[in-house]
Amino acid sequence: MSNGTLRPRIGIDLGTASCLVYRGNQIVLNEPSVVALDIDTDEIIAIGTQAWRMIGRTNDRIRTVRPLREGVISQYRVTLRMLEFFIRQATKNRLLKPVVVVCIPSGITEVEERAVVDAAKNAGAHSVYLIEEPVAAAIGAGIDISKPEGNMVVDIGGGTTDIAVIALDGVVVSESIKVAGDKFDESIMKYVRSRYNLLIGERTAEEIKKTIGNVYRHSKVVEMTVGGRCLAQGIPREITLTSREMLEAMLNPIQAILDAICQVIERTPPELVQDITKNGIKLTGGGALLKGLDRLIADFVEIKAEVAANPINCVAIGTGKSLDHSSLLYSGSVNLTRNGQRDY
Repeated sequence: MSNGTLRPRIGIDLGTASCLVYRGNQIVLNEPSVVALDIDTDEIIAIGTQAWRMIGRTNDRIRTVRPLREGVISQYRVTLRMLEFFIRQATKNRLLKPVVVVCIPSGITEVEERAVVDAAKNAGAHSVYLIEEPVAAAIGAGIDISKPEGNMVVDIGGGTTDIAVIALDGVVVSESIKVAGDKFDESIMKYVRSRYNLLIGERTAEEIKKTIGNVYRHSKVVEMTVGGRCLAQGIPREITLTSREMLEAMLNPIQAILDAICQVIERTPPELVQDITKNGIKLTGGGALLKGLDRLIADFVEIKAEVAANPINCVAIGTGKSLDHSSLLYSGSVNLTRNGQRDY
């Protein structure tokens, strides 16, 4: 690698909900993938946490946007500025451009792939590698992907859920669906609107999910009081939600994830299915923290499911650690993406 010992080397988990940057064996940045814009001039006012705090609280001159939707770039210019900001923060404005690995959903198209590469390069990267999210998640979860035995990883992020069976440094079978944490929040908002005729915002829905979200049968019921706007009278109103309502509220996205896991298992060679039955399913991503999801998956597919240690950071850690194999990546002898690890 040219100047490999001098250039900063970072791994970026460029997610729909948040962006994490790994450098020097640690997460050095964890910011929401949110940007605040001036509506009149289209100039950027805030990025990351500062912009996230503005969601649902802006005036007529400011709008907040998530430049990535369902795991891919939906607003290129805004994503570019956001990446520039995050790379600058992570590298402390060093003069040498960094070598960057960016994780991508396993179902991304070549056009979307190129958009990620171009954005990273234009944001200041010297060279760019891509790695699929479930592979990065597996590495970050401590799975030895070089072994011949199969491991299944289910990475539930903000915009996509990526499911993959990995063996011998490669993806054997994979599926990426545009159903994940954001869909959980949308489903909660729809449920509250339909059941209680109350309009709540996405930040409130996310807080409900984190506080009382539970998708498995449980005896201890947790309650949460939330406020919103009554659709009938147009005035503020409060309601009390319970944890037992959450499975009903999030049933559709949860069922989509369960079905996708089953589809991957059905396409997996029998020998690897035996390995998965023995090793279990590893859950990563922020969505893996949804209470009871691991037990629900285990019951549904009849294979044990376990949440990885530190699931939110697994993809970023795995993305960064893949840089340890940089000499192999250049020779192409480590296959970490569906078409081999590529250098741009």
